[in-house]
Amino acid sequence: MDEVEETRINPILKTLDFIDTLISRFEGVMLAVGVIAMTVNTIAAVISRFVFNSAITFTDELNMIFIVVVTYAGLSYAARNGRHIRMSAIYDAMPAKTRKVLMIVMASVTSVFMFSLSYYSYYYIFEVYQSGRILPALGLPVFYIYLWVPVGFVVTGLQYAFTVVKNLTQIDIYLSTNVKDGYSDTDNDIEI
Repeated sequence: MDEVEETRINPILKTLDFIDTLISRFEGVMLAVGVIAMTVNTIAAVISRFVFNSAITFTDELNMIFIVVVTYAGLSYAARNGRHIRMSAIYDAMPAKTRKVLMIVMASVTSVFMFSLSYYSYYYIFEVYQSGRILPALGLPVFYIYLWVPVGFVVTGLQYAFTVVKNLTQIDIYLSTNVKDGYSDTDNDIEI
C-alpha cells in the first residue's frame, strides 16, 4: 500500500474505531445493567417467596425483558471480541491468503445476514404492536421488549462490516476489529 492510499484510509479506520468504541461502551452498559438487574430481581423474588411467603408477580416478566436485552447486547459483544463459536479445522489448515479471503467472505455474509434479520425483526415487532399484546403483571406492551432485537442485529451487522473493513485494510487476518486470527497459549489460559 503506498503512502497516499494509507493516508486516505487512516481517517476512515480512526472513524470506525471511534464508532466501535462508542458501541462497545453502550454494549457494556447494557450487559452490566441487564445482568445486575436480573440478579437483583431474582434475589428479590427468592427473598419475597421464602422469607415473606409472598411472590412478586412481575419478576418473571422482568427477567424475560433482561434476558432479551442481555442476549442481543451480548450478540454484538461476542462479535466484537471474536467469541462466536467457530468450527475451523479446515480453515486453519489453509494458507494465510486463503484464510484472509474466507474471513472477508464470512464476515460479509454474516453482516448481510444480521442486517436481514434486523429487517425481518422490525416487521415482527410491528405485528406484535398491531396485536396489542401486553404483559399481564406489568401491563407493558410486549413490542417494547422486542425493540432490542433489531438493535442487536444492526450493531452485530456493523461489527462484522467493521471486521471486513479491517481485513481489507490490514495485512493480518482479523476475527473482529481488535482480535487477530490465531490461538492463544492454552497453557496459560486454564490452570487446574
